[in-house]
Amino acid sequence: MSVLRPLDKQPGLNTATILLVGTEDALLQQLADAMLKEDCASELKIHLARSLPLPSDVNRPRIDLIMFVVNLHSKYSLQNVEESLRHVDATFFLGKVGFLAMGAGQESHCSIHRNTVTKLANTYRSPLFFCDLEREGFRATVAQRLVRMLQICAGHVPGVSALNLLSLLRSSENPAPEDL
Repeated sequence: MSVLRPLDKQPGLNTATILLVGTEDALLQQLADAMLKEDCASELKIHLARSLPLPSDVNRPRIDLIMFVVNLHSKYSLQNVEESLRHVDATFFLGKVGFLAMGAGQESHCSIHRNTVTKLANTYRSPLFFCDLEREGFRATVAQRLVRMLQICAGHVPGVSALNLLSLLRSSENPAPEDL
């Protein structure tokens, strides 16, 4: 068990690999299934993990994108993500890490405030997507966006890199208060 590094493995030919980290196994599996239904020129590999670190496995493919999934209805989910972040190398945060905050549509039932997750994403300079994975239509939209993001992070979109994508996503947001 060690720190995940983005370039510690050779890339697979025409392969893009995403790691979904979160405590909601059933919803993550549904998201993975929706991603596999998307039209993609690359071979998609989707790995699910409840937490990091991952076991040391010499056969594990190179991970092109890590998405941390926080359930806004569970403080344990946020704690799990915060603990898992310690096992990711800093170079992954150059466009190859993102956050999904699920359950934002039912704010009255949230035990984690949206600002908490927003601050977490801003701390790691990573994109944050609010979503509702329980609804099939939203799940399909999130899957489509993740597949496109994964293709970019894997280097399968000519002229666009993960760092370019990160700067585009950051420029579309409002500036963080500390940047003003």
